[in-house]
Amino acid sequence: MKTSKFQIIFMSVMVIFIIGGVIAFATFKNNNSSTQLPTVTIWGTFPKNIFDDYVGKINNSLSSPVSIKYTQETPTAFEGDFVSALARGAGPDAVLIPVDMLLQNEDKLTPIPFSVLTQRDFMNAYIDEAGLYIGKNGLLGLPFLVDPLVMYWNRDMFNAAGIAEPPKYWDQFQALNQKLTVKNQSGTITQSAVAMGDFTNVDNAREILGSLLMQSGNPVTAVDTYGSVSSTLTLSATADPTKALDFFTQFVNPSSANYSWNRSWPEAKTAFLAGNLAVYFGFASELAELRAKNPNLNFDVAQLPQVRTGGVAATYGRLYGFSLVKASANTNAAYTAISSIIQPAFLANLVSATYLPSVSRTVIAAGSTDPYLTIFNRSALIAKAWLDVDLNQSNQILGTMVQAVASGQKSLSQAVSDAGNQYNVLLHQALPASQ
Repeated sequence: MKTSKFQIIFMSVMVIFIIGGVIAFATFKNNNSSTQLPTVTIWGTFPKNIFDDYVGKINNSLSSPVSIKYTQETPTAFEGDFVSALARGAGPDAVLIPVDMLLQNEDKLTPIPFSVLTQRDFMNAYIDEAGLYIGKNGLLGLPFLVDPLVMYWNRDMFNAAGIAEPPKYWDQFQALNQKLTVKNQSGTITQSAVAMGDFTNVDNAREILGSLLMQSGNPVTAVDTYGSVSSTLTLSATADPTKALDFFTQFVNPSSANYSWNRSWPEAKTAFLAGNLAVYFGFASELAELRAKNPNLNFDVAQLPQVRTGGVAATYGRLYGFSLVKASANTNAAYTAISSIIQPAFLANLVSATYLPSVSRTVIAAGSTDPYLTIFNRSALIAKAWLDVDLNQSNQILGTMVQAVASGQKSLSQAVSDAGNQYNVLLHQALPASQ
């Protein structure tokens, strides 16, 4: 019964992609009139071994296998290599990159027309975060995989403190701190409940703070009616960003009841693996690493805590997607090849290969009995991100804002205002004039 429903939905979505592609893009046929696509080249920052294995298994089930040559680039080298290759006329047909690398490359990409895949069908097929691919003239990408931020918690530490379950809401951390953060006679923290409030030794600090902002209703950056992208770190924003910043920095404030962290500690992940940190905020993809580095650590996974009332359910999601390259002579072939490998049935296999949630609502709706994937799937449904440029520089802007408040150098309002202005300068300098 379940299988048959899944197959019906799967065939419907497949028709949307394949039929749409045939109508709007050129078909590729050999002299015998059988479908035959040329080799498609794709560059990306996604792991090559996982991608090649994924496509290889798909080709075993296709009557007409797709030929894809995938090249993995490091995030730091991708931009320069991509621009250089395009200048030589040797660029790829498509790219597979995280959505936070989309904005600075938008002028090099060609949108998929809504006549091929309508906005409504796209939104029905994928998780909400995929909406970042929706442009004025079409879709700037097709989602492939999402890696959401989750909460890892130490079961032994919680049990010893008499706490039966992990926190669901941020306002529970004050009580947790009283039970889980331990200080010696000199006031030095020897055991910490949670690592927050600093960008120097808090892994994923940008994503944690961003999640808090998005939960408050502040999207961090937004696209206006003219297509320009600007920072929403402003005092006039609909959702006041100072509240999220205030909460985040309380954990490094010695006079706060939430005080649990400072720069004398190692990286948060290191402290968690050593059994000295009760809660660690990391990506779903970090599960295997945590298990491997300390097999004896008794920990579990839960969704990122949320605002109890008046907030927006959100957790940061690192979303990977395929985008077509404008300069390619094989745009039609690239679209058809990509469409064929992101059918829901195949994306379900990707979940097994990566142990990460799917971007497909069909796959998520099929459910899972795995205790971790259940959490990851729920997190994928509320995953969000924002359009960004130059992650190193934007990370520095946010980190400087946090440090200015934590050190008492600036008020919340002044720190937010300065960061917003700096972010806008970065956005406007980094983006092509046409954007």
